[in-house]
Amino acid sequence: MNIETDLNEYMHLLGLLIREPSVVGSEAPFYRVIRRELEELPIRVRQYKGLLVAEGEDPESVCFSAHVDRNGLLCTGPNEFQYAAFIAGNRGELFGDSVSEQMMELIQDRFRGERVQAYLPHVGSYLGQGVIETAKICPQRHNLIFEVEGLGYLEPGTAVSFLDRLRFDGQFVSGQLDNVVSVALLVHLLRRGFRGTALFTSEEEAGRSWRYVLERFQAESRTSRRLIILDTSPYPTVAEATSQDLVLRRRDAGASFDENLTSELDQRCSSLGIRTSYKDDYVTRVNLTRERPMSYGRTELGRLIAATGGELTGTTLQIPTTGYHTTRETASIESLISAIKLLRTYI
Repeated sequence: MNIETDLNEYMHLLGLLIREPSVVGSEAPFYRVIRRELEELPIRVRQYKGLLVAEGEDPESVCFSAHVDRNGLLCTGPNEFQYAAFIAGNRGELFGDSVSEQMMELIQDRFRGERVQAYLPHVGSYLGQGVIETAKICPQRHNLIFEVEGLGYLEPGTAVSFLDRLRFDGQFVSGQLDNVVSVALLVHLLRRGFRGTALFTSEEEAGRSWRYVLERFQAESRTSRRLIILDTSPYPTVAEATSQDLVLRRRDAGASFDENLTSELDQRCSSLGIRTSYKDDYVTRVNLTRERPMSYGRTELGRLIAATGGELTGTTLQIPTTGYHTTRETASIESLISAIKLLRTYI
């Protein structure tokens, strides 16, 4: 199968999945959508709290992971809405040095005028639409507080997602890509006959997804050094994002990644003519010119490595984007083609 056909099928899948809401902490309806896609395939599919596991014929060979949750709002009182990832009940896993937390002041102005839709968090039933009027940081609650026109009737606990559609101009795709772009890659890979394991995790944006992965490995008395986490990687400008096709990492703010697996990805990319860079090198270089240091980020993988003393380890593979954590997050088609080509080598 040629890459053009692969890309067309992937883009069709991505366009369908991005329409489905999956606010952090309220991912159940999206999991049902993924299961419908996967249960048609000759693979083993199991669902646990916070985690969906899909296994091919050789599940120990390599394990890819992507988080299904996306950022959105949660109704927390009468006409009161908070950024779902940062509500008080979720902050136990956040330490102030994640990229999202450091960017809170920057991203607050990106939400005005965004259309949103409310849905029941477990059932997925549509409850109505509204428009974000303002988004302000509450210093006491350390969170973004939103005013939304048209959804004043909602009960506390209702999930509110951004009303999203995939946009494509021939060179770039945009939408709320983090991290449905990686979920679509894994589903596409499984359709192509992937024999390893694919994990679909929840609550990554709240820093909790690693616990669900760890619990499953512990329950099955398994360890692994071949865990590859897919995600997006934010850059401030298009020029910086497109200076590489895919982004690798040697470390994050909490742990060093597996050198051998990182090197394996780098070598496979090189053999395919895929341009790579290391995000930790980029952060180190940028911080030489910044008064306020940029975070190396706290990733799902870094938390797993630190919690297990390296018994569970691996590396990350990221798609460079701009417009982080908005409905206009943008990735190049060349990056998506590169990701598809690389993942093909694991079939």
